[in-house]
Amino acid sequence: MLDYISVQQASIKWEISERRIQKLCEENRIDGAVRFGHAWAIPKNTSKPVDGRLKENRK
Repeated sequence: MLDYISVQQASIKWEISERRIQKLCEENRIDGAVRFGHAWAIPKNTSKPVDGRLKENRK
């Protein structure tokens, strides 16, 4: 478990809500995220997923 962080830790690291991270995990948008019972374990070295809601890359 040393190579994983919790949803709470990822929330602080990525500066987004815990609920948003849970939703990203449910949608398989965070590589390597694993569910243990009711909790998610997220690999430490995983980067924040791209927010598909932003329009800055669209022309």
